[in-house]
Amino acid sequence: MSAQSNAYGADPAPRSEFAAALAACTGAFAGVAVISAVSSFLMLTGSFFMLEVYDRVLPSRSLPTLTALAVLATGLFFLQGALDVIRGRVLVRISAFLDESLSGRIYDAVVRLPLTARGSGDGLQPLRDFDLVRGFLSGAGPMALFDLPWIPFYLFLCFVFHFWIGVAATAGAVVLIVLTLLTEILSRGPSRDAASFGSARQALAQAGRRNAEVLRAMGMAGRTGNLWGEANRKYLAAHGRASDVGGGLGAVSRVFRMLLQSAILAVGAYLTINQQASGGIMLAASVMAGRALAPVETAVGNWKGFVAARQAYQRLKMMLRLLPQEENQMDLPAPEESLALQGLSLVPPGLDKLVVMDVSFSVKAGQGLGIIGPSGSGKSSLARALVGVWQPIRGRVRLDGASLSQWAPEALGQHIGYLPQDVELLDGTVEQNIARFTDAGSSEVIAAAKAASVHSAILALPQGYRTRIGESGAALPAGLRQRIALARALFRDPFLVVLDEPNSNLDSEGDQALTQAILSVRSRGGIVVVVAHRPSALAGVDQLLIMNQGRAQAFGPKEQVLQRVLPSSARPAAGLPPGRPQQVAGGNQGGRTPIAGGTGTPIGQIAIARGRPKVPDGR
Repeated sequence: MSAQSNAYGADPAPRSEFAAALAACTGAFAGVAVISAVSSFLMLTGSFFMLEVYDRVLPSRSLPTLTALAVLATGLFFLQGALDVIRGRVLVRISAFLDESLSGRIYDAVVRLPLTARGSGDGLQPLRDFDLVRGFLSGAGPMALFDLPWIPFYLFLCFVFHFWIGVAATAGAVVLIVLTLLTEILSRGPSRDAASFGSARQALAQAGRRNAEVLRAMGMAGRTGNLWGEANRKYLAAHGRASDVGGGLGAVSRVFRMLLQSAILAVGAYLTINQQASGGIMLAASVMAGRALAPVETAVGNWKGFVAARQAYQRLKMMLRLLPQEENQMDLPAPEESLALQGLSLVPPGLDKLVVMDVSFSVKAGQGLGIIGPSGSGKSSLARALVGVWQPIRGRVRLDGASLSQWAPEALGQHIGYLPQDVELLDGTVEQNIARFTDAGSSEVIAAAKAASVHSAILALPQGYRTRIGESGAALPAGLRQRIALARALFRDPFLVVLDEPNSNLDSEGDQALTQAILSVRSRGGIVVVVAHRPSALAGVDQLLIMNQGRAQAFGPKEQVLQRVLPSSARPAAGLPPGRPQQVAGGNQGGRTPIAGGTGTPIGQIAIARGRPKVPDGR
């Protein structure tokens, strides 16, 4: 329900998932409250034991009375300790329940967040926020909050002892509460700034780690180190301000509580001297006043953690609301007929500029589509939309007539193979990466590797398919990494295979293997979409789409489109069967299509240089 409809009296906004998970723990929190109540009563044991010893045992010199009181007090102290242990364990289990209920959901949101918004930092702040909230719930902070409501009860008992003892204890409680409020007001801004600067510092450190080779080779490490140092100084300054506020006011509250206990003891002594109170009341009141104000002191000492946990909770609640849990979709039959785009328009996450505008085309099973165009024309953005990574703001991507939004992500992924422009492999074995971390049989993994013509190269690794590739595949050469990613895209013969610059790190042998893989997908009735700058990647496709400034410039059979947009001297040689590797007149000069005069220009730039050809009918 939107905020607007709520403002006009409609149903209130639905409870956040985090709030719902906390609400599921209501019974456990009620149990903690009951334990806290019993424990608060047991906290009176020391005061009343002292009162009885001074006012009953000493005047009567009765050892049996002292023995009975000591045994009773010992039992009550042990009971109090057991209840405190139980209370702490219940809070730990509450945090564990929250982890079990929300950790998977938060991880899913962390993975989806870069696809919907342009964030800062390393993207892991939600996980740190969740750890912060969970750690606070299992610590001493909640115990102090559960003890705070019992302060009036202890102050009432101080009034029962004597009016002026109650007045002194109440005045001290007011001062400590004011200190708590000051801690909240003064620490809110520095705590927020510390979290923000901490994220920025973490992001710079992650960027330096990712680009270590560039920084070292070009002497940039010192300058980026200065940037990190500046961010670190800002973080330390904000963290120091927050710590100064929390630590300073915490120290003041501790000193004031000890001073207040001494003041109450002095008031009790004055009353005892004037025979308005007994010695037992004097000492018991001092202890009880200290117990009454202890929760306030504990709350002040843990206020920094409370503020941080509250800010983390608000961020998590907002993130989960922005990324609602995806609804379960009905199982659809495996696609086997067509891929169609209908008036597709795209805006990158976190931006407001269209990068793809009103693109429409249709590709049938067994066809291969090449997408070319100059840099920034929207090719890679279009590829992301084809596999469901980016959601269109207008139009639809359809497989066999069903829009991608009608598929559950896990179900859709079984029918899609995707090789992104920036190849990323996960830390694990070669086998795990090709199998997409499923429990696949070795025959399926080997079949995918052979389809990508990388089987022999994998066998040459130290441990073959069981070789660990390290984070992002850093232990492998770029070309091998790209071909393993191609095998992953071909795993279990997906219907739609989208390859974005698949030959950027391949040699001539790799180009031939890529072409063979494309033809193999087509021969089994799949659809291949290849985004390319180098014409050699298009040898296996039979359809061509030319993009420029986010719009489709031409679409149709590859030979027809090339004949319309390329000079005659640069057209592909005639007589070759459609979809087979073609030799361009003059040969392949370093991945460029030659034109008259012997110069080499990328095929997308040639097409754009010829102007904007009319899109053939049937687009």
